[in-house]
Amino acid sequence: MGRSVYPTGTVRYNPDKTWSGYTLFNAAGEGAVLIDMSGKVVHEWKDLQGFPNKMIPGGKVFGSLRCRDRFAAYQDYADLTEVDFDGQPIWSFNHNQEVDDEDVGKGWVARQHHDYQIEGNPVGYYAPGQDSKDDFNKVLLLTHNNVKKRKISPQPLLEDVLIEIDRSGKKLWSWHILDHFREFHLTNVQKNAMFRDPNTQQSGEHGEGDIFHVNCASYLGPNHWFDEGDERFNPNNIIMDSREANIMWIVDHESGKIVWQIGPDYTATRALRLMGPLVGMHHSHMIPQGLPGAGNIMVFNNGGWAGYGLPDQTSKTGMKTTRIDTSRVIEFNPTTLEVVWTFAATDFDSKVPFHGHHFYSPLVSDAQRLPNGNTLIDEGTEGRFLEVTPDKEVVWEYVYPHVGEYLVYRAYRIPYEWVPQLTKEEPKAITPPAIADFQVPGAADPNFNNDVKVSVEGATGYGKGAAFCVDKL
Repeated sequence: MGRSVYPTGTVRYNPDKTWSGYTLFNAAGEGAVLIDMSGKVVHEWKDLQGFPNKMIPGGKVFGSLRCRDRFAAYQDYADLTEVDFDGQPIWSFNHNQEVDDEDVGKGWVARQHHDYQIEGNPVGYYAPGQDSKDDFNKVLLLTHNNVKKRKISPQPLLEDVLIEIDRSGKKLWSWHILDHFREFHLTNVQKNAMFRDPNTQQSGEHGEGDIFHVNCASYLGPNHWFDEGDERFNPNNIIMDSREANIMWIVDHESGKIVWQIGPDYTATRALRLMGPLVGMHHSHMIPQGLPGAGNIMVFNNGGWAGYGLPDQTSKTGMKTTRIDTSRVIEFNPTTLEVVWTFAATDFDSKVPFHGHHFYSPLVSDAQRLPNGNTLIDEGTEGRFLEVTPDKEVVWEYVYPHVGEYLVYRAYRIPYEWVPQLTKEEPKAITPPAIADFQVPGAADPNFNNDVKVSVEGATGYGKGAAFCVDKL
C-alpha cells in the first residue's frame, strides 16, 4: 500500500453490498482467528497453525499443531488436524513419512504444505451444496519429499507430492511432480537454469532445491466444461501452479498426465499476451459450481520475482528472471484464455499506472468468489482483506494490526450458519475515515511556516516544524 502509518481493523463496511459472514485466517504466532465484519475477533484457536486454516460446518477447523523445525525441513507441517469449536482434536493425520528431527526425535510426519482439500468441498471455500461433512473419508494433501534427480540438478531436491488418504490415513493415490518434469514444455535454457540453481532453500537438512514451489492443489469439482464433453476438466482432476516457474496446470487424476497448461511462455498466443504473465502466483482454482463465474479459473497473480531463463545483470544464475512490481486478481475462461475480470491497483485507490505498489503482495495471498458475485481478496503481505463487487467497488476493507510481524497466507469468508456457537452480529456500516482526520496537527495548515526554527533537546534545525513547533500545535 506504500504507507507506513494507517488505521487497522475494519475501515470500510457497506452491509447493503457485502456478502457478510465471518472471516477465517491464520495469525502466525497466535493460531487461527475468526473475525466478524466489524473486525472484532469472535473466536481463536490458539496454536492451531494453518497452511492454510480451513473450516467446515459446525465451527470445526483444520490446521496443524506442529511445524517441523526449519533446520530439519522447509515449510513442512508435521500433521493435519481437525479440531472442534473448543479446540479439541477430532481427527489427525501424520503417517506419511518417518523422520528423525533433532528437536523431537524419530516419528511420523505429514509433511503437508500450502494446501489440502477435504472430501465434499473441492476448493476449500463455501459453495452452495458443496460442504465437507463430519464423516468425510478422503483428503487430498500437498506434501514434500526429498529426492535426488541428477539429470534435473546435481543438488538434492525438494519434490512436491500429492497424496490422497482415507480417514484412517491409508494412502489411496499419489502424484510426484518430478516424474512429470518433461511434460512442462520447458526450454533448454530454462532446464539449464534449473540445473544450475534449482531454487535452493537455506532450510532443511541439505538445503534442498525447491524447483517448482507448488502452493496450491484443488479438485476442479463439478463444472459445465466437463458436462459439455471436455474431458480435461473432469471434476476429479486437480489444478496446481508453480510459484517459481510461472506455470499453471491440470493433472488428470486417472492417468497422472498433465492435460492442460499455461506458462511459462506468455507470448505463445494472442490470448496469453493479452492476459500477461502470471508471476509468483497463488491460489489458482476453478470457481465452484453454484457461484457466479463458475467454471472460470481465478488466481491471485502476485507479481514480484519468479521464472527461469538466461542469466543477466539482475539474475546471475538465470533464476527469478521475471519481475513485475504489482499484483492482480485474474479470472479467465480456461478454454479460450479470455480474461473475464481483474482487480488491480488502478481499480482501488490510484488511477496512476506507476502506483502499482498500492496493491502489491509478492508473497502469499488468495481470492475467493462469494455467492453474490463479490470477491474476497487477501493481500497477504499487507494483511489487508478486501471485498470487491463485480464493478470493482470496495465494500469491505480490513487491515490486520500485526502484519508488520506476520504475513497472512490465506483468508476465507465463512457463512454465519457454519458457526452456530456464535450469535450473528447486527450489521453496522463503517465509513472510511477522512484522510484529513489523520493529519499531524498543523501539517496541513496552508499558513503553516515550515521554516520556523525549532529546538529539540538542545539541538536546532529547520524543517521539523510540523511535529515540534509548539505554537502551531
